[in-house]
Amino acid sequence: MNSVKSSKKRACHWIKRQTARLGEGSIRYSIFIYFTITVLVAIIIIGFSLYTRFSDQLTDEVQKENQILMNQVSRSVDSYLRGMMKLSDAIYYSVVKNTDISEPSIGSQMKLLYDSNVDSLENIALFSREGELLKAVPAARLKTDLDVTQEEWFQETLKKTENLHFSLPHVQYIFDNAEGQYHWVISVSRAVEITQGAYVSQGVLLLDIRYSSLEQLLNSVALGNAGYIYLIGDDGKLIYHPKNQLIDSGRVQENHRETVNWRDGIHEEIFQGEKRFVTVKTVGYTGWKLVGITPAKGISFSGVKTRLFIVFVILLILFLLVLINYYISSRITNPIHELENSVGELEDGNLEAEISIKGSYEIQHLGRSITSMAQQIQVLMKDIVAEHESKRKSEFDTLQSQINPHFLYNTLDIIVWMIENEQKSEAVKVVTALARFFRISLSRGKSIIRVSDELEHVRNYLMIQHMRFKNKFTYQIQADDDVLEMASLKLMLQPLVENAIYHGMEFMDGDGEILIRASKKGDELLFSIEDNGLGMCPEQVERLLTDTSHVPSRRGSGIGVRNVNERIRLYFGEDYGLEIDSEPDEGTRIYIHLPVVFYDELTAEEMKKRGGGKKGDES
Repeated sequence: MNSVKSSKKRACHWIKRQTARLGEGSIRYSIFIYFTITVLVAIIIIGFSLYTRFSDQLTDEVQKENQILMNQVSRSVDSYLRGMMKLSDAIYYSVVKNTDISEPSIGSQMKLLYDSNVDSLENIALFSREGELLKAVPAARLKTDLDVTQEEWFQETLKKTENLHFSLPHVQYIFDNAEGQYHWVISVSRAVEITQGAYVSQGVLLLDIRYSSLEQLLNSVALGNAGYIYLIGDDGKLIYHPKNQLIDSGRVQENHRETVNWRDGIHEEIFQGEKRFVTVKTVGYTGWKLVGITPAKGISFSGVKTRLFIVFVILLILFLLVLINYYISSRITNPIHELENSVGELEDGNLEAEISIKGSYEIQHLGRSITSMAQQIQVLMKDIVAEHESKRKSEFDTLQSQINPHFLYNTLDIIVWMIENEQKSEAVKVVTALARFFRISLSRGKSIIRVSDELEHVRNYLMIQHMRFKNKFTYQIQADDDVLEMASLKLMLQPLVENAIYHGMEFMDGDGEILIRASKKGDELLFSIEDNGLGMCPEQVERLLTDTSHVPSRRGSGIGVRNVNERIRLYFGEDYGLEIDSEPDEGTRIYIHLPVVFYDELTAEEMKKRGGGKKGDES
């Protein structure tokens, strides 16, 4: 019956599995995955296109804005420097030129111009060609032992008399400062004509521009979130940089040595592994170059409208994805869910359950096919039950018919011998035992008997064999009281005991011992048959249970150990059967594992399955 249940369950599981492939595990999943992948790919493509477009657009806009800003800053710096040049021109042409240096008006006029531009100027000084300080505002005197004629700026000015010369930022060091403070300045120098009485000589006019005023102008400029600007001379040396101190200390590096050779415009460069955009603008007369740096990673979608548009597009696509996916999945999978529920009833064993036939043509066709399949399974189940019962009965009949007639003939010879020798009481015992033995063996087609009957059967068998072999072995049968009413397979112990007698102890020198126990161990009914016979090697033990080609000996019953094991597994399932423990010269122990089932409960269940037929005799 377990085999029938197993076949029924396997059939239902097959229906469930086939339907699941078309249901949740296949159609809906496939629709969801493929549709989601398709839409996500579309989102990625659209998003990438939008990002690329807007990123390029943003980059162009940022570059244009940077260029416009750089032009403005360049004009501001140029305007600032030209203001200093105009101031130099004013001092020269309005104050110094064609005016005798000895006149006091020169000093007052220079002081007036200084006061008007005090925020931008540090010093105004007039030197003779020999390096003598002629006039100075507000500085009073040169440092002791300082010869300005040896200074590079002084020499360059006298060499190129037609030009104004701008120096790099430096600490003003040529004048004594009463406050003891020295400031960073940018010097503007030019060659001038100095009138002293009737003589005209060459000199140098020096203006020290406050570096802080230029620094303040450039500090207020920022390019985007992470951009900055710096100013370099025509020789590539830094005039201004927001991280000037870090560059001087070597902690930060800048690419100004290369930038000085670049033309005005926008350039791309990879500096220290970072991509950035470089905007170059030359500052008018000086030849200085204003450089704007914008890291590529600093360019972001700053436009509110742009960000809102991208967010709106992404949210719209995601919403449409969820909506369409839900609609399509529901239309396809809801009928499949109903079909799955119907198949679930089939899985639970209700083969007469109504199968849902809804949805598309394919799903309806599947429902009708499953309905037809369930009907066919019902027919097959009935055929399998009938075939199985017929097969079991045939097997048991075959096994019972295989009882070796030599056992009967030899027993009858013993009875005749006992009668001839006037051992009537012993003959009566043998006849009684033989009758009881065959009463159980030949009971009306029953496969299951009580444990007590099975033990009684093997006890009768052992009694006959004990007399037959003239007390060559002894035996004991032990059983717990709580197992006697449990169900046992008929003709299970006798073939195993027969095997122990004929193959384990027949050729022993001493007396044999056979011990049979029946007990309950956990949720199992456990039989054990122990003998002190010759034992077997592991290969022999394995052949007993697996070798189908084994031919019973002429003295054996023909039922065999393997057949007992197969009958147990056939009736109770694969979890039960025989376990053999044997070693040469150490005897053999055979354990029989059966489920704990009471005989009355089992017979009542079988009668119910057969339609409540009339209960046969138990013995």
